[in-house]
Amino acid sequence: MYKLFFKRAIDFSVAVIALLLISPIFIVLILFLAFANDGKPFFVQKRPGKNGKIFSIVKFKTMNDKKDADGNLLPDSERLTLVGAFVRKTSLDELPQLINVLKGDMSLIGPRPLLPQYLSLYSTEQKRRHLVRPGITGWAQVNGRNAISWNKKFQLDVWYVDNISLNLDTKIFFKTIKKVFVREGIAAEGQATTEAFNGSN
Repeated sequence: MYKLFFKRAIDFSVAVIALLLISPIFIVLILFLAFANDGKPFFVQKRPGKNGKIFSIVKFKTMNDKKDADGNLLPDSERLTLVGAFVRKTSLDELPQLINVLKGDMSLIGPRPLLPQYLSLYSTEQKRRHLVRPGITGWAQVNGRNAISWNKKFQLDVWYVDNISLNLDTKIFFKTIKKVFVREGIAAEGQATTEAFNGSN
C-alpha cells in the first residue's frame, strides 16, 4: 500500500511544503548562480525515469560553459565555479528537483536518475532500478554516493527497489541529512564529479 499510494502522496505533500519554506533560499541561489554562470542558474538535462520514460531533470547549474581553443568544454573540475562548488558540497544543487517531484517525474527517495545513454549498458538485473520513480536521494547515496563503484551503486539501487517501505525511506531521509552536513562521497577521488559508466565498472 505504501509503495502504490502513500509514497506518492507523501512525495507531493513534502515537496509543496519544502518549496514554500525554502523559497527565500531558492531566490538567493538563483541570483548568485545567474551571476556566476552568465545568466544561467539552472541546468536542465534529459534523464530516464520510471520504466525508462525520459523526462527533463532540473538542477542548479554548478559549472560554467567555458571552452578551450578548439571549442570543446573544459574538464568539469575547471568549470566548477566557487559558488557552484559550495552548492554542490551542500547538495543545494538538488533543490530544483522538488519541481520534478511535484510533476510526478521523481520521488523524494529512489535510485538516482542517470544519463539516457546508459540504458543500453545495463544488465538485466541493473535495469530493475527503473521499476520505480527515481529519487532526489537514495540508498546508494547514503552508502557512498560518488565514492563507490557503479556496480555497487546498482546493487544498492536494486536492493532498494525490492525493499521499499516507509521505515526504509525514513532512514534514508535522515541519513541524507547527516551526509549533507558531513559532506561525504560528493565526488570520486581526484575528480569534481564521478566517472562515466561504461558498462563494466
